[in-house]
Amino acid sequence: MSQSTSCELDVLDLVPFGQTGNESRFFALRLSRPDWTRWRPGQFVMIRPRNFGLDIPWARPLGICHMTSRHMICFFQVRGKGTRRMSELRSGDKVRVWGPLGNGFAVEPDTPTLLLAGGMGIVPFVGYVSEHPKPWNISMLFGHREHISCYPVDSINEHVPLDSLREAESGDLDDFIFTIQERMSEYADQKGLVLACGPTPFMRTVQKFAAELGVRCQVSLENRMACGVGACLGCVTKTTESWPVEEKREGLVQVCNHGPVFWSDQVEL
Repeated sequence: MSQSTSCELDVLDLVPFGQTGNESRFFALRLSRPDWTRWRPGQFVMIRPRNFGLDIPWARPLGICHMTSRHMICFFQVRGKGTRRMSELRSGDKVRVWGPLGNGFAVEPDTPTLLLAGGMGIVPFVGYVSEHPKPWNISMLFGHREHISCYPVDSINEHVPLDSLREAESGDLDDFIFTIQERMSEYADQKGLVLACGPTPFMRTVQKFAAELGVRCQVSLENRMACGVGACLGCVTKTTESWPVEEKREGLVQVCNHGPVFWSDQVEL
């Protein structure tokens, strides 16, 4: 885990993606690069814009989408008051950022690796495929409800093959679940690695198939976070008897600083 720091960054731009109804609800937020020595795809930051003022006291957790030598990109969906206020950011605005926080996904360059993303779970995989030393060993399956233009798929597709399935009508979800099982079975046969990120029901499905198929699998959890550093105990999850630290087995751990990435056999969902 990298040493986390707090810093104030400049908003470089805010780019809308797709359109749902009469407005965009998906945005790529590009910030000036923080002074970090390193980071790992799968980690996140806590962001609090100045425009939150006094009426929004808590920062918002955002997964790190991508980093370059000049900037950091976070991707978010407008879901409530905080993200609505973030959608009003403009070039030159200031935001307070804490990070990088949590841990990241395993990187095994020579191991066949399957990425499974549900909806906004696609975000950490943009950085993962761009940072991976051997992206030809990676493929991705992406399930989503909104139009695909709402998500940063092009940034992934330029590095690795991506198959997408949209849940638009009855039966689509069953097809997606069947495809997940089929693809995970292929990687189990190859003794590969499966990495997954998305909403909890999606993670439960992946966890179930990982146990049945005996494939090594990591899941990134999307528990609600307030502080991001383990102090508020608002994002806890229960561990299993496979947890590596004996005194924490079948107990509670904070997702923000013990995760958000966990081996699928070590937590209950």
